[in-house]
Amino acid sequence: MRTLAALVLLAGCAPAAQEVAAREAARAAIRPVLAQTFPGVPLEPATDCVLDNASTDELVTLASGAVAGPTPATADVVARVAARPETLNCLATTGLPAILQGV
Repeated sequence: MRTLAALVLLAGCAPAAQEVAAREAARAAIRPVLAQTFPGVPLEPATDCVLDNASTDELVTLASGAVAGPTPATADVVARVAARPETLNCLATTGLPAILQGV
């Protein structure tokens, strides 16, 4: 419900505030997809990598998925972003150390 309120308020926000709100809503949609698709992956670093490499349109799609829960479209966007070289590099440099440290 909090995510829905954030999306409603998003329309009236300044662009920087809109991006922050969209990223937080997208985070709520990305985490369950990552947990299901990549069990055992450290969720925080992996979520940050996906967020940092998603386009604005992808963030909007992901943020909308946070309202009703992850959908096939949400999973598609996460998979597409996760497969990008930049995201894979991010996962290797932030996610792998987290795995090795047991985070």
